[in-house]
Amino acid sequence: MHIEPGVVDGAKIGLSYVTAAGSLGLAAQMCRDTARHDGGLQALAMRSVVTTALVVGFFEVLPHHPVGVSEVHLILGTTLYLMFGAGPAAIGLAVGLLLQGLFFAPFDLPQYGINLTTLLVPLWAMSQLAKRIIPPQTAYVDVSYRQALALSVCYQGGIVAWVAFWAFYGQGFGAENLSAVASFGGAYTTVILLEPLVDLAVLAAAKTLAPFACNPLLHRRLHHAAT
Repeated sequence: MHIEPGVVDGAKIGLSYVTAAGSLGLAAQMCRDTARHDGGLQALAMRSVVTTALVVGFFEVLPHHPVGVSEVHLILGTTLYLMFGAGPAAIGLAVGLLLQGLFFAPFDLPQYGINLTTLLVPLWAMSQLAKRIIPPQTAYVDVSYRQALALSVCYQGGIVAWVAFWAFYGQGFGAENLSAVASFGGAYTTVILLEPLVDLAVLAAAKTLAPFACNPLLHRRLHHAAT
């Protein structure tokens, strides 16, 4: 989802500053909800440190390949959400993306607003979907593959949609650009199908953490029904 340098450039990149500001507003809303309903500011801060470290690891260690107009990543956004909550996931993605640009991929920094929007808006949409499709009496460790797949489609599909938007906004609808966007979208279907399996494996392992269900490092909903 790291859009290739030059896809959006010049004056057009100014739009990314606006969308990034809106994305940070959504992140602030998700953080406020975590602080109010799931452990307070201390829990938010502790989880955010963990999610940031995980995101940097995901970006740098897990396989990632340039395809078309962007890179295909196994970002595990749904895993971060289910394990730690929307607020910590948002901070982890935003700060992890920034740290990667500062220390590992400085050529990505001009596209930071683009990539930030691409990650955070689908995260917010997925968090809203989770409230609708996962019954309140269901702890996240008990979600089904169907529910995990729906969350993955929402999150990863949102990433593909935003990448396509930036590509068409920056380079138009020429045949070459259409082909590049289609190649990226096709490659991402693998991620959409694989991520729910990873989610369920992580959640199955998380069941062993039930004795630590009240630990502020973990999203309360991971082991408990909604209140």
